[in-house]
Amino acid sequence: MKRDPLAGRIPITLITGFLGSGKTTLIGKLLRHPGMDRAAVIINELGDVAIDHQLVAASSEQMTLLGNGCLCCTVRTDLQETLREMFIKRRAGEVIDFDRVFVETTGLADPVPVLHSFQSDGLLGAQFRLDGVVTVVDAVNGMGQLDTMPEAVKQAAVADRIVLSKTDIADANAVSALIARLTALNPFVSISTAIQGEIDPATLVDIGPASAKTLPAELSRWLGDGNTYLGKKLKGNHDAAIRAFSLRFEQPFTWDSLNAALQTLTALRGPDLLRVKGIVNVEGEPGPVILQAAQHVIHPPVTLAGWNDADRSTRIVFIVRNIAREAVESLFVAVGTLRPAA
Repeated sequence: MKRDPLAGRIPITLITGFLGSGKTTLIGKLLRHPGMDRAAVIINELGDVAIDHQLVAASSEQMTLLGNGCLCCTVRTDLQETLREMFIKRRAGEVIDFDRVFVETTGLADPVPVLHSFQSDGLLGAQFRLDGVVTVVDAVNGMGQLDTMPEAVKQAAVADRIVLSKTDIADANAVSALIARLTALNPFVSISTAIQGEIDPATLVDIGPASAKTLPAELSRWLGDGNTYLGKKLKGNHDAAIRAFSLRFEQPFTWDSLNAALQTLTALRGPDLLRVKGIVNVEGEPGPVILQAAQHVIHPPVTLAGWNDADRSTRIVFIVRNIAREAVESLFVAVGTLRPAA
């Protein structure tokens, strides 16, 4: 029986957000839930503040056992080295047998290079998988940050989930305007709220496929299916440089046509491909192929075990900068693939 390429890999959730957005508060509350007692959290040393001092025992070591049994690790080198060291110590029994990892970035971090760490490192790819990107947005200051800080815009654009913080002290009209702007920027994202960091852990975990047995229908939240936004210019959209759209193809790809389209796209416009994700029908494969990419780096594709309904169309979501939807469509046509479905 063919080995499941996803089963057994430890899921990683990347938690990003601008300075003061409440990432650390969110993680601190999250780790108190009973189901999170085998989680590990990696915090960039340049982060806003340390995890709640009541949760973390004082230690000069890079890895610290938290009061609830979780593992806390501070990044002092690079993320890839930290993850490798954590896995080695886990296998040797030197730290807890953690079953998931949360990575908190600094408030000024561009999340895309962090995604590269998971997609370009073969050793990490064999042990870990990216579960999803969660971006925390401050409901009080978020609109101003989106106006003035490109990092804040990119953090929201590449997210699978957005968590709004401080909605309890923000003006209700301002919150509504912020939600509308975030939805225009990233129409495929799910938006939730967290008061003082409290949120259902299910919102932040099990985002992406965990097994080759995952059914395509179960990936609808990950892809943001059902949203009718087509990436057209929106009235009053302040973030016109960043666009989000999806393409649907009714006819199957061949591996050659899919590779040609992706390689051409990354070669020509790699820096402006902030994130690409999709499920692709490839001739000869038993189920859809999971596609993920960030800029010029394409994650090794994973084929699911099978289809569960008659809809076997390809659906690919693009989060891009200064690239028109029509340009991407034309590229797929030019390299010999079929035209996207209407």
